Amino acid sequence: MVQKPQPILKNEENPPQLPLFASLSENLDKVREILGESNDIVIREFKLGTVGIKAALLYVDGLIDKALVCEHLLSSVMIRVRQVEADGERELSAKKMLTLINERGISMLEVKASNDLDRIFLAALSGEAILFLDGVDQALVVSARGWEHRGVQEPETQTLIRGPRVGFSETLRVNTTLIRRQLRDPNLKLQTIYLGRRSKTEVCIAFVDTIVNPKILEEVRKRLQAIDVDVVMESGYLEQHIQDDWLSPFPQVHVTERPDHVVMGLLQGKVAILVDNTPFALMVPAVLKDFFISPEDYYERWTIGTLVRVLRYGASFMALILPALYISLVSFHPEMLPTKLTLSLAAGREGVPYPAFVEALVMLAAFELLREAGIRLPGPIGQTIGIVGGLIVGQAAVEASLVSPLMIIVIAFTGISSFAIPNYGLAIALRILTFPLMILAAVFGLFGLVLGLFLIGSHLVAVKSFGVPITSPFTPLKVRELRDTIFRHSMLGMHWRPDTAKPLDKTRMQDKRPDNELAVKEKEASIAESRPRGGK
Repeated sequence: MVQKPQPILKNEENPPQLPLFASLSENLDKVREILGESNDIVIREFKLGTVGIKAALLYVDGLIDKALVCEHLLSSVMIRVRQVEADGERELSAKKMLTLINERGISMLEVKASNDLDRIFLAALSGEAILFLDGVDQALVVSARGWEHRGVQEPETQTLIRGPRVGFSETLRVNTTLIRRQLRDPNLKLQTIYLGRRSKTEVCIAFVDTIVNPKILEEVRKRLQAIDVDVVMESGYLEQHIQDDWLSPFPQVHVTERPDHVVMGLLQGKVAILVDNTPFALMVPAVLKDFFISPEDYYERWTIGTLVRVLRYGASFMALILPALYISLVSFHPEMLPTKLTLSLAAGREGVPYPAFVEALVMLAAFELLREAGIRLPGPIGQTIGIVGGLIVGQAAVEASLVSPLMIIVIAFTGISSFAIPNYGLAIALRILTFPLMILAAVFGLFGLVLGLFLIGSHLVAVKSFGVPITSPFTPLKVRELRDTIFRHSMLGMHWRPDTAKPLDKTRMQDKRPDNELAVKEKEASIAESRPRGGK
């Protein structure tokens, strides 16, 4: 019975899928066979010690810091081996040399041993340097990442008036650092997995261990591990795989570009998912009220936050029903309007050859076309096209009697209202639902509009996000949770965490202000002074 060789250094817990050979030449042949003759794959062969033990360094050009590797890896290893040999150990074996290099030869922070070629290839393609020695069935994986990346900048999709000007970048480690800077809690856990058979994209699961519900965390892990695709390019790939109802137009995963928003979600018991190569993070579970909340709401006083939220909810309602309401009133129920307004509408629609439905459909399509063109074109040109194109097309359409002036106002208010929603996914969903509501209003009038709203409401009640109803806390109704929905309560009254994610630690703050004690003492003092002296 052949006994398996014991590992020289601490290795991974899982057994190797493709074991490393003891011969350096066989290992290098396997590397060249799998990685091919790519110009960016560099193999630097050299010898160590007086015995001349063959060694090789494997790295990908452009993914490592060459100065760091030369100074703290190659030079340090060679100098340390010479020093040890000068002290009396003339003939070091390969195993002793590997142990020496790992313990005293490399002045870098992250060094680990591996005997799995698959893990070695993954590490090399992720920006690590791999050190092979002849006669040892293990290799040293040295962290030497040093590629060019975009620095920390202000997020473009979630701009605030008050708050940190910091947004995620495309580098995963930078994003986790931004979260650590704002949440210095030892219970914050960051767990990494790799998704994509070919891309091997690094995905990080972030949560606060003492707050998150274990059932939700386990469900997140289960859904992520069930993803079997060849490549994961962006967090949107994961969002489409882990959502509960893929047929629903409403988003069920919260997408954000701000670290402070992620920290707020983690402190509510949510789980954040960060993906390498994208600045957009995911948070689950997500309910409908989360898409109307901006971090700025908590940075301002509660009165301002409440006013802004009321405006957002009103804007979402207008973006959804305003064109359909106009069609139903003009086509079926003009008697519901004041007489002067009805006469004004009739005068404006004089000469318009199309019904109100076609009129609204054409203008909405033109508005969406202008919006998409403004996004795709370069910045200055896109703004010019959006403003000038909208003004010219609208004015020309009115003068040509193709649409009524009031229709231009309705479409403009619809577009402005959709842009007032903080979450882009929800704004898109409302714009999509506008079209079926317009069809129902054109066929059935106000009855069709109300019917469409009932259908949307019944669908929302049935949609869940990781087992949590998306309409929570409205349905099922939780009165205590309503203090942070449409109306934002003062921070002094928000003692408990939202029950959306079923957090383990429900207490968020305790009122330890000395104001109450001071007020009681002042009241007692005033009562004592008001008493007559010298008598009972």
